[in-house]
Amino acid sequence: MAGNTTWRPRSTHGKLSEAKIRELPDSAFAFPTQRLAPLTDAGYVREAIAQFAAIENVSDDDRDLAFENIRRAAVHYHVALVETNWRQLGTRPPRPTYSRNAR
Repeated sequence: MAGNTTWRPRSTHGKLSEAKIRELPDSAFAFPTQRLAPLTDAGYVREAIAQFAAIENVSDDDRDLAFENIRRAAVHYHVALVETNWRQLGTRPPRPTYSRNAR
């Protein structure tokens, strides 16, 4: 399904209230039919990547489309995504977090 996406960039960014999320068009979501995982900024794209495996009651076709939507949004918002398909999400260990104050 590579290349087939429904996602479109939005001018709405930042943390969205439930009311604002309800106002978004289907094209703002990774899973447009289910209206799951809004992709309105880099933070939401990272959240969609992190939570992808936790999404339930969706078909493999839904996941294919959602992954392509996430990939397109990741490019638009400059979010690193090294996985090439949704089956790879969650298979790599999390990247370590470093703090300037850590010893």
